[in-house]
Amino acid sequence: MTEREFALALAGFALLGLAHVGAQSLALKAAVGNRCAIGPRDTPAHPSLPAGWLERALRNFPETAPVLLALMPALHAAGGRKPRAAPGILACPPADASGLPWLRPLCWLVATSGLALTLTGVLLP
Repeated sequence: MTEREFALALAGFALLGLAHVGAQSLALKAAVGNRCAIGPRDTPAHPSLPAGWLERALRNFPETAPVLLALMPALHAAGGRKPRAAPGILACPPADASGLPWLRPLCWLVATSGLALTLTGVLLP
């Protein structure tokens, strides 16, 4: 992985995090209106289903994010191949937001498998 590829991978990961926050925020505002969105949020909002799904997707993101953020510099330092976790991680937010029962665990399995393959790129460059 070159310096440029490493930088682009980290930037892409940051964009994914921002997309999570932005999608959830926009869906919540659409579901509950401006009064709740601009207020102190002392009382939890009860969003519609799509906004709730995006809320859960946002909460799920920190489960795998630290693993990928630990693997990326390790992979780069080891001179390993490109990370393989990206396709699965990119598929998870839309799967969470869709609400489809089997799609979400399938995407989780793909993302977790990608993280494991990326780990092999560190251990077996």
